[in-house]
Amino acid sequence: MKMQINNTKFYSAVAIILILAFSRLIPHPPNFTPILGLAVFAGATLDKRIFAFTIPLIAMLVSDIFIGFHESILTVYFAIALNVLIGIYLMKKFTYLRAIGSLISGVIIFYIITNFAVWLGSSLYSKDFAGLISCYIMALPFLQNTLISSLFYGLGAFFIFNLVNKHLIFRPNNY
Repeated sequence: MKMQINNTKFYSAVAIILILAFSRLIPHPPNFTPILGLAVFAGATLDKRIFAFTIPLIAMLVSDIFIGFHESILTVYFAIALNVLIGIYLMKKFTYLRAIGSLISGVIIFYIITNFAVWLGSSLYSKDFAGLISCYIMALPFLQNTLISSLFYGLGAFFIFNLVNKHLIFRPNNY
């Protein structure tokens, strides 16, 4: 029974991750994507860390094949991997409050890292403290959408995962 429970949890988590990854291909407002919610969710729900990291990154890579690659893609993938780590370490015991805190933390880390890379790698901003601050200020509208979408998709993933696993695993006479 324990093996069946682990398999059901694994497959339901992977199915949710793949659905979220696919939804990245659907037209959406700028930065309103499931990726950070997906990464925290993967870290929190997939017991094997190799899967927790590789499944979201492979899903991201596959969707990037259709969307297109860009010069800061490695920075984005690194920030996504950090969100998986947040899921692993901040979500040891699940509560929706912890999920909200983890998702918000992941968004802030993603915002800081990716916008630092934009400042460092582009000619849009001066290479001084004022240019860095300007870069972060100009990215605030994207931060809003990232935060809302990460909470929406991340909490939705946890809710569906918990709902599915309660009905599939803990149902009487489960075969």
